[in-house]
Amino acid sequence: MESAQRFLIFGWIAIAFSLFLHVDSAARTPNRWIPQNADQVQMPSSPVKLYKWKDHVMLDNGIVKLTLLSPNGLIAGIQYKGVENVLDYHLREPRRGYWDIVWSRPQERKSFFYELEGTSFEVIAETEDMIEISFTRTWNSSLSDSYPLNVDIRYIMLRGSSGFYSYGIMEHLEGWPDLNIDEARIAFKLNPDMFNYMVVSDNIQTTMPTSNDRIGGRVLDYKEAVLLTNPRNATLKGEVDDKYQYSYDNKDSFVHGWISSRPNIGFWVITPSNEFRAGGPMKNDLTSHVGPTSLAIFFSGHYAGSNFGIRLRNGEPWKKVFGPVFIYLNSGFWEDAKKQMQKETQKWPYDFPRSKDFPHANQRGTITGRLFVRDRYLNRKFMPAKSAYVGLAPPGDTGSWQTDTKGYQFWNQTDKNGYFTIRAVRGGTYNLNAWVSGFIGDYKHGADIVIKPGSQIQLGNLLYSPPRNGPTLWEIGIPDRTPAEFYVPDPAPEFKNNLFINHTEKYRQYGLWDRYTDLYPDQDLIYTVGVSNYRKDWFFAHVNRRTNSTHKYEATTWQVSFHLTNVMTKQIYTLQIALASANYAEIQVRINNPSTTRPHFTTRLIGRDNAIARHGIHGLYSLYSVDVPGFQLVHGKNTIYLKQSRGENPFCGVMYDYIRFEGPPKVNH
Repeated sequence: MESAQRFLIFGWIAIAFSLFLHVDSAARTPNRWIPQNADQVQMPSSPVKLYKWKDHVMLDNGIVKLTLLSPNGLIAGIQYKGVENVLDYHLREPRRGYWDIVWSRPQERKSFFYELEGTSFEVIAETEDMIEISFTRTWNSSLSDSYPLNVDIRYIMLRGSSGFYSYGIMEHLEGWPDLNIDEARIAFKLNPDMFNYMVVSDNIQTTMPTSNDRIGGRVLDYKEAVLLTNPRNATLKGEVDDKYQYSYDNKDSFVHGWISSRPNIGFWVITPSNEFRAGGPMKNDLTSHVGPTSLAIFFSGHYAGSNFGIRLRNGEPWKKVFGPVFIYLNSGFWEDAKKQMQKETQKWPYDFPRSKDFPHANQRGTITGRLFVRDRYLNRKFMPAKSAYVGLAPPGDTGSWQTDTKGYQFWNQTDKNGYFTIRAVRGGTYNLNAWVSGFIGDYKHGADIVIKPGSQIQLGNLLYSPPRNGPTLWEIGIPDRTPAEFYVPDPAPEFKNNLFINHTEKYRQYGLWDRYTDLYPDQDLIYTVGVSNYRKDWFFAHVNRRTNSTHKYEATTWQVSFHLTNVMTKQIYTLQIALASANYAEIQVRINNPSTTRPHFTTRLIGRDNAIARHGIHGLYSLYSVDVPGFQLVHGKNTIYLKQSRGENPFCGVMYDYIRFEGPPKVNH
């Protein structure tokens, strides 16, 4: 009896101690909601389970627990390895993880940031191996103050999987009001007490400052760029932080995320396919940044301009599936995250999403072919297009794939012999597009390509004849759609990011636009063909010069000097100017006289991609072929003047991809 009483006393003490720990823990973690059964421990082989409460649902496969608000579908918590929430529990539950858009009405100038919230919850599929759930929102005319879209946000958890999938379906029905959508993405706000090490690629990974470090820093030329003056981590003092320093091209951005060392956890956003991302393989966009925040961006105007986005007019119907993307959690190993990314891309298209709008592999088609290049001034024979980017995109003008947002795109690269295969193509009508490194311009196949379920289309041999009118007299750069081969300076010592010191991508440093003034304080760049070296003597961006007045900038004129003999005064020469970026710029071309009132050629006002300010190495590609009558040239020294005439601010300018001066056409070529 006495031992039984002791047992009961110790039992009550244990219960009281447990309650004390629970209350203490809750007090230290505000806004935390822990459902019943959340602490159940399951083995990795456990079946997937769905728990439902009044205003929350949870998916649990014994490895990861995903808690969502219901019926809006916002992400309240992600539990992994005993950590009750890897998301930022300091934030209110609706602000921790969500889908969002930036939208506007065409007749208004104001844009709105909205989280995509469902009004109805539904279980789509529930087995021991897989659960798929849906949060939908249906628009009607009574919602005139909101965006006219039907939205279906879905989450999938698989048995034995260390993470979860999410995809969304947006639909604008015929006859609905006009709509602009400028951005669509998923955002995850991670626990700042855990995650401080960010990884974007093999050579972009670093310890990051905190949000409070940015708040206490000095804002530079724009709000995203902050000089860290008193960071918690003293080694970061004096560095610049800017989320745009970590942007990446679609073709290279399939996995990124954050690592926590206490405990060892990695949080990774894996995008297994680019078919649903806008703008093609070269589109650049955000990845992860201070917060800690990780993003899955489907489209935005970054590095493309304010006109880049979905524009629905005159009751146009539209529907698109974004994703699925995979949110992967591991023990903090980057190499493991990359291996998981490879597994996910190899499984694409997934066979488990249940939406009829997501076709599985047997409902898709394949296209094959071989691409050649014919440049008669380089080689009389057809040349295999090595490592060319070849892709299917919605029908449009040549090169329009760069700005397409409404449809799907499917790209691959050719092998060394020019062969290509594009698999898993959704049914539809497409144009076949390509661009080849080493050659200017864009290729577009002459006929539409119609893909049907199960299609196996063999196009055979295709021929691209890049723009050219005559033999090369001189050239500057490499035609690869970036100015990476040109001179990129080191940053000013007071505006550095140590990660990018002696880095292969040093263009990511802040303030490089002002380094032009430091190098050319009084006289603009002069490039002498045959003497100058474009890797050292051609600045990577044609920008404005900072004057002595604070925040004042003036236009700049670059010179290209060259010698000619035997000028054919009755023939036409050609100046090919390929641009990798343009932002509120105007390039004026003058021949041998910089003072003429009217330029020989002008691009007029072009570009809004803002790649210079956002530390990009390219924006949108464009090509200008300028006829130069031979009578404007002289025997001996000639000079072409390139004036960037818009001198309003430091970010007006262009990046040249490549410049070539061609002689008149030759017979038999």
